[in-house]
Amino acid sequence: QVQLVESGGGLVQAGDSLRLSCAASGRTFNRYNMAWFRQAPGNERQFVSGITWSGGNTYYADSVKGRFTISRDKAKNTLYLQMNSLKPEDTAVYYCAVATRVTASKEEYDYWGQGTQVTVSS
Repeated sequence: QVQLVESGGGLVQAGDSLRLSCAASGRTFNRYNMAWFRQAPGNERQFVSGITWSGGNTYYADSVKGRFTISRDKAKNTLYLQMNSLKPEDTAVYYCAVATRVTASKEEYDYWGQGTQVTVSS
């Protein structure tokens, strides 16, 4: 069983930065492929960024490329999402998730956190 707990969301202004964290349980954290998704009201849950278990490969949605950075700390069993130059359209609930491979398809993810709200005001 895998448990994921996100934190770090909040209310910020456009242009500000936030860092989200996702604390993961499980002895095999270092073997998890992980990703961040987000869901705005009335929208589908969308892929934001993913990272392979080794950390050697990262993936980003075009809408966040160059502004967001995904990383992981194996010693702390924690996944991060550094979000810079935030825009109002980044407003959403952000979720971390675990899958056997990094993919933009949310259906392929086996475990999800409860989400953390990010609100960006203009």
